[in-house]
Amino acid sequence: MAGSIFGKHFQISTWGESHGKALGVVIDGCPAGIPLSESDIQKDLDRRKPGQSPFSTPRKESDKVEILSGVFEGKTTGTPISLIVYNTNQRPYDYSEIAKSYRPGHADFTYDKKYGFRDYRGGGRSSGRETTARVAAGAIAKKILKEFGVDIMAYALSIGPISIDKSKFQREEILNNFLAMPDKEAALKAAEFLKKQKESEDSAGGIIECVVNGLPAGVGEPVFEKLDAMLGKAIFSIGAVKGVEFGSGFNAAKLSGWENNDFFKYDEKGNLIKLTNNSGGIIGGISDGFPIIFRAAIKPTPSIHKLQHTVNKQGENIDLQIEGRHDPIIVPRAVIVVEAMTALTLVDYLFQRIFSRIDLIKKALL
Repeated sequence: MAGSIFGKHFQISTWGESHGKALGVVIDGCPAGIPLSESDIQKDLDRRKPGQSPFSTPRKESDKVEILSGVFEGKTTGTPISLIVYNTNQRPYDYSEIAKSYRPGHADFTYDKKYGFRDYRGGGRSSGRETTARVAAGAIAKKILKEFGVDIMAYALSIGPISIDKSKFQREEILNNFLAMPDKEAALKAAEFLKKQKESEDSAGGIIECVVNGLPAGVGEPVFEKLDAMLGKAIFSIGAVKGVEFGSGFNAAKLSGWENNDFFKYDEKGNLIKLTNNSGGIIGGISDGFPIIFRAAIKPTPSIHKLQHTVNKQGENIDLQIEGRHDPIIVPRAVIVVEAMTALTLVDYLFQRIFSRIDLIKKALL
């Protein structure tokens, strides 16, 4: 299967299925000398793992990561880093009934058409559980970014019809409530909404916002590999994502040029500032040194217990009721996945930036 490798200078290759023996990732291009332990990675995996709240799948997985290679005496060696997370709570028999039918909203039908065969146990490779490997690799990318003073913060901007009030924004709340919302009041309202969705055997979606601070100007490639294009590709590669927008996003279509342009200005200390950030921190596909801001629309969980209409492999129209353990909402657990894919993209592009100017190459080598 193609499509499981991401990045150029900092490259990852993920492997594994939802109900297989394990999942993992191989990271190539990580510099030597970075302090790294399994606990560094585990912190992010714990934010993604299932079974932690009333609004995530009851499947219990410890998601304990093991470093198999690339680290010696607590530091990266510059050789490929291999990470593995074992599946310890597989229940493939939950999916035996859908082996010959196609679940609405899932990749069952398209995988069958492409490969003529599919792993029906939770979707196999198309399952959201695949993101475990991405989060593990992203934790290492975030450690590298920290060396450059780059900070990534993602959170649930909205869940269903409930949006946060940014005047009540508290970063610590992202980790304090089950829904990764930085507004305590909005989180309580969203929890009530989700309880009703769960009672009606349905699910919900939402929007994740991501803010990157500290990335210097000049990161990104023009034309086909613009920074926003590659971040968009990275975020769209997350299975539940149906839309991505940067800065003013789709609202830019309603604005005039005067309203949408970000005016530059030097302050009293001679520092360059922008009066607005409608570009979302990226101009011409290259970072401008101001915060990168983007949003990702997450679809409702397709696995719902409610009766659905579909077809089977025999060409019959059928009604399907999905059994098993599923999230009523994907958004809270996807927040750390968005952070991971953002970090992986930014590290790769920071490394690429070194090769864009001869003075930077000399500085790196001499």
